[in-house]
Amino acid sequence: MKKKIYIAGCGGMLGEAFYTQFKNEHKIKCTDKDVNEDWLSFLDFRDFESYRKDVIDFNPDYLFHLGAYTDLEFCEQNVNETYITNTLSVENAVYIANELNIPILYISTAGIFDGKKELYDDWDQPNPLGVYARSKYMGERFVVENAKRYLVCRAGWMMGSGPKKDKKFIQKLMKQLKEGKKELFIVNDKDGTPTYTHDFAKTVKALIEKEYWGLYNCVCGGQTSRLEVAQELLKMLGKENEIKINVVSSDYFKDIYFAERPASERLITKKLNLRGINQMRDWRISLKEYIENYYQDYL
Repeated sequence: MKKKIYIAGCGGMLGEAFYTQFKNEHKIKCTDKDVNEDWLSFLDFRDFESYRKDVIDFNPDYLFHLGAYTDLEFCEQNVNETYITNTLSVENAVYIANELNIPILYISTAGIFDGKKELYDDWDQPNPLGVYARSKYMGERFVVENAKRYLVCRAGWMMGSGPKKDKKFIQKLMKQLKEGKKELFIVNDKDGTPTYTHDFAKTVKALIEKEYWGLYNCVCGGQTSRLEVAQELLKMLGKENEIKINVVSSDYFKDIYFAERPASERLITKKLNLRGINQMRDWRISLKEYIENYYQDYL
């Protein structure tokens, strides 16, 4: 008998990976306020009554709550909307999961740390810097403190789903290359851990199968920086000699990216490793697979 999963906020880059990884072995219902795939149906999870009714009607075995505003500048400028979407909606999801007595999955972020340490394990104390980070951390805390059974998985620098849905670093670089840019401006003062959406979804699947509930850092292996990721990408594309990288500090982009960001968002997957269940590969291996699978004829 296939277990049923209700996935809310499934229209983004992570949702695409969850749909792909879970659709064959589970009966899933995927919803989003932006119906951009034929496997999605409409639901705005900020509307508590609609959210509750839709989940209860489907009667799932698990509730996955994926969606959030992740644009840091948008969040700084739209504080109330951010808390409604990233925090209160999560509280609503917990109420629904508890009412049905089912586990809930919540996606947290490396961005909840202040970046003063070089590396953060699963037990380090978060100290969020901006509105986005605070809204996500308050969602995380509510799940941990109130859900009967939960999985909180913290992601790092997300990559996945290709040009259609990737709004993050890799797609921003690929877009510039597609536009024919011969030089890239890359910061040298931001460290983190790439996170491939498919590895992330596979790790969640492994945790759920084992019923290892709790809080987990869930990022690819290998500590790195924005600069190193850009260099590796150019090397993979065979363009390291034709594209110039100009190394700049974050101040160079302060007009566009004015929200405060931690200097280090490097997570280590200590708990996954100790449990022997880590499906997160080295970021270079995942990046290579990502580019091969999603950017075949892009450039």
